[in-house]
Amino acid sequence: MYAHEVVLNELAQGLRALTDGVEWFEGLSEDDQRKVLRALVLFCGQARAREGDVPESIVRSGIRPTHTPAVMLAKWRFGMDQLPAYELTKSFCLLVALFGVADTRRRTLYCARSCGHPWHNLPDPPRDAT
Repeated sequence: MYAHEVVLNELAQGLRALTDGVEWFEGLSEDDQRKVLRALVLFCGQARAREGDVPESIVRSGIRPTHTPAVMLAKWRFGMDQLPAYELTKSFCLLVALFGVADTRRRTLYCARSCGHPWHNLPDPPRDAT
């Protein structure tokens, strides 16, 4: 797995705090941020996200339902990588939340006993000693 895939899966599984994920995301170039958003859309699809997951995702993300990414997602539109730069972090938080909701359901329904998916068998990330 690529490093960004590990980070995104750690965020979705609650192994890494969203604040750490936002700090990581905001440290990327704008082009890389857009690539991460496209990857998140793909991951949401692979985890079988549903339109019914949107309200919980908006709540989990901490963004307002009236913010552009939330309005887009409520209409099941995923072109957030095309939004202006000032909307990218909100889009990131929302898509991480959607991925988390869908992946949790997927792990519960299809991977409950055990699975061979490397992204479902991540070690706990190291913690700072400070």
